[in-house]
Amino acid sequence: MSQDRQLQLVTSVMITAGFDVSERFSLRPRSFDLIARDNRTLLVIKVVAHIDSVSEEVAFDLEVISRHLGGVPLIVGERARDAELERGAVYVRYGIYAISPSTLYDYFVEKIPPLVYASPGGLYVNINGDLIKDLREKRSMSLGDLGHVLGVSRRTISKYESGMGTTLEVAIRIEEFFDTGIVESIDLIRHEPPRAMEPDQVPPGSGLRSPIEFLEQLGVSMHALHGAPFQALLTFDKQTILTGYGPAQKMIKRAALIGNLSQIAKKHAMCIVTDSTKEKKIGTTLVISEQRLHRIEDGFELLDMLGE
Repeated sequence: MSQDRQLQLVTSVMITAGFDVSERFSLRPRSFDLIARDNRTLLVIKVVAHIDSVSEEVAFDLEVISRHLGGVPLIVGERARDAELERGAVYVRYGIYAISPSTLYDYFVEKIPPLVYASPGGLYVNINGDLIKDLREKRSMSLGDLGHVLGVSRRTISKYESGMGTTLEVAIRIEEFFDTGIVESIDLIRHEPPRAMEPDQVPPGSGLRSPIEFLEQLGVSMHALHGAPFQALLTFDKQTILTGYGPAQKMIKRAALIGNLSQIAKKHAMCIVTDSTKEKKIGTTLVISEQRLHRIEDGFELLDMLGE
């Protein structure tokens, strides 16, 4: 399936599920393709053919953007290595969930959560360890007794009861033996960021370095990005600003897109231009010169300007 068709399919699924979806953009490289929001959830979505093509740098951007927008990163793809993604299965790429378009549809439209996750060696499931322990004790079975029935060690049973997942085959044997469901579904929107991913530092030699140093003196925090249509996320007083930076010709082209993304995310939008002194609004995006930016006294003044 072509990239355009994949994007159309994912957009259609999210709209069918009741989400507002951002405009598509053709900028490359890009760390995400769509932002989608409903009344409860914001998703930052990367759409690819092969989930293996998502680099660590792209995953980092996805994580940082999602974290500061209060959303969840998600990768939607068709293949991993040489095989198609299984329907109803969850894969993981640098700590971010990756699923097929069919699984996306099942979860958000049909409200059917996935049950299995892919890991080296096959498909695995999360199981309710407390329930297994309760079922075992009600039958007056020891850890060894249940291990003998399932063909595993007593230590493995102990790990199951402590929350360790297992193969789909073993889970089926447990359910058949107790005649009770013990598999727990996977909630795609309850994403826990991996600890290795911390807010980015300003890269040496970045074109954003000068204004960032000034803004930090005002108490504004900055998170540099690598492949987003906006070069940074600024945060101040619990407010987030999607921010682009560069020459006027480039920023004016991006202002409407950044504004659309900010509206879906319900955040502010700003473009800082380096070669113009004009100040204006393009849609909801504040376009401000670097010179004017240096004259503001604090972050509250900047928020006032964004709110005008």
